[in-house]
Amino acid sequence: MQNWYWLYDAILYIYALSLLFYFSDFMNASQRAKRMGTGLLIFVWVLHTGYLITRILSHLQMTSITKFEYWLGFAWLMVTISLVISRFFKIDFIVFFVNIIGFAVLALNLYSNQGNGASLVVWKTTRELLYIHISLALCSYAALTIGALFAGMYLFLHNQLKRKRWSNFMRRLPSLDMIERYGDRAVIIGVPLLAMSLAIAVTSLLVEGRTALLLDWKVLTSTATLIMYIIYVYQRAMLKRPGLQLAKLYMLSFGVLVLNLLANYYSSFH
Repeated sequence: MQNWYWLYDAILYIYALSLLFYFSDFMNASQRAKRMGTGLLIFVWVLHTGYLITRILSHLQMTSITKFEYWLGFAWLMVTISLVISRFFKIDFIVFFVNIIGFAVLALNLYSNQGNGASLVVWKTTRELLYIHISLALCSYAALTIGALFAGMYLFLHNQLKRKRWSNFMRRLPSLDMIERYGDRAVIIGVPLLAMSLAIAVTSLLVEGRTALLLDWKVLTSTATLIMYIIYVYQRAMLKRPGLQLAKLYMLSFGVLVLNLLANYYSSFH
């Protein structure tokens, strides 16, 4: 299939966008975000199904199934199961995490479509996957950095209001509620992108057999960063902690993210 690259890339990017909407629903119980996420996921399922059928029909003469078709089918099952859960069982959190796994498998499946093992194809595939991983990571870092600015702004404004120190500078700042909303939007974008980026990275190490790099400083700090933000999300979405506590926890999480960025200088991962 000559045109599989652009279609496969389209499926991946639409899949990623769907996960962002699902995470938005996870954070704020937004029915609109859930409908958007479900609609995009259905579109992913349609494209995925068409692509899978095309692959099967083009390989009818083969006596064995390739790894690519095997994992393509597995990823299709993950999307299908998540849609069934969303439609009949209403376990929304499971839908998000099932699709994180499905997205990682679909992205890493690029490794198994190597044809006869031509080195040029292998190089192109690895390069494309690296671009996806780095793009997701950079976008997540940017979003989470902006979120840290809002968290810092929240702490400053809260402290000034508590001490009843009003100034013209404070008049130019948004309200605490608005700052909190903007910070939530940064988390809604940044955390799932970070999770997808890390999922691709870890799964690629497992697929390539480079398991020793799972203990690399970059991988460990990335995992710690994701765990910190998951704790933040849990405190925000499930426990409904007050804004001041959340802002402090966000700044602590961002501190771990800064350590993760500094780990680039001591890591052999990339």
